[in-house]
Amino acid sequence: MRGARQDYENHVTDRGKVMMEEEKEIVTKSISDRELERRWKAVRKRMKEEKIDFLVMQNDNEWLGGYVKWFTDVPAKNAQPHTVIFPVGEEMTTITHGGKPPGDVGPPAWTLRGVKARLTAPFFRSAAFTNTYDADLAVDVLKTKKKARIGILGKGTLSAAFYMHLVENLPGAALVDAADMVDSIKAVKSDEEIDLIRETASLQDQAVEYAKKAIRPGRRDFEIIADIIHHVTDLGSEEQLVLGGSGPLGQAVAIRKRHFQNRMVREGDQFSLLIEVNGPGGMYTEIGRIFFVGSRVPSELSDAAALAGQIQEATLKRIRPGADPADIWRANNELLKREGFLPETRLYAHGQGYDLVERPLIREDEPMKLQAGMNITVHPTVGSDRIWVWVCDNYLVTKTGVSECLHKTPKKIIAV
Repeated sequence: MRGARQDYENHVTDRGKVMMEEEKEIVTKSISDRELERRWKAVRKRMKEEKIDFLVMQNDNEWLGGYVKWFTDVPAKNAQPHTVIFPVGEEMTTITHGGKPPGDVGPPAWTLRGVKARLTAPFFRSAAFTNTYDADLAVDVLKTKKKARIGILGKGTLSAAFYMHLVENLPGAALVDAADMVDSIKAVKSDEEIDLIRETASLQDQAVEYAKKAIRPGRRDFEIIADIIHHVTDLGSEEQLVLGGSGPLGQAVAIRKRHFQNRMVREGDQFSLLIEVNGPGGMYTEIGRIFFVGSRVPSELSDAAALAGQIQEATLKRIRPGADPADIWRANNELLKREGFLPETRLYAHGQGYDLVERPLIREDEPMKLQAGMNITVHPTVGSDRIWVWVCDNYLVTKTGVSECLHKTPKKIIAV
């Protein structure tokens, strides 16, 4: 009997190990425990300095949802709000869409390191009467400390219903904006994060090579984009945003979103492409190139591309630790004006990480100075009523200036 019992226990133990290995296969690529602990330690140090008891963040997508991913290594997806409460002295609480207890408890516990409680509720933003179900759960956690000082990360990413519910139901608490505090830590990448960033840039170079075969006459823009999305997914991208569009020479052919990608590509067309997908592990870079459907690139396009490259290079010379984004922005606009083009009014260079657009923004209103270890994309545009050309690549801020280009694709018009 003892031998049979031991055989049974060995069987259960072995089966448990197999099940755990099978479970681990569901995760694409995880950040290390050491890296997560580095982030938590750095943030908690600042929280203590600022006398903040909790941080509250809520994201609902992977493109501009980097806070949740950075703290937990699990991204928010599909417009379903994913809330994280990060206390200064204990493990986190997550609040996600799911059933009421004792039902679905959200992502598996082993995927959420540093989390003590996984709460769920059946809320949908499209069903207004459910809009505070997650906020009710958050209030229950936050009210455990009287007169708490609560730091909000990304106030613009919290729903109005969620934020107002906190204000109305935590009367003794002080809600403060903690984005600057965390952004200053999050924007400077560790060696492990930089490895993931380089991996994403390499994936995007491979996608441009694939695009050379996908862009051809007789295909609609959306068909080409769909093929590229499929290809980068096969390469390990976890979230895909690919924009592009075609048009005849003599027209300004900018990148386009899916609703405007029905045109048929013809011989002699320009095709403008932006690949801003993340890579395995969720880090973003982005690459933009112009294609010409024909054997010989017109000088009008090649000359404009050369100028875009010169404008990019002028910005790169100004990227260094301590540089003020406002100074770089003004210099870029002065150069555009001298060349006879309209000044930039939106954004032509910025940080990237788990967010597609991350601080620092290279703009006149950005207070964050550049630091070594930041991942910066630079994508100046040369445009008029008859031409639209750009170049888009990523670089790292180094101790002395800027790294070599993380993308290896040549910066020229690509004839296909």
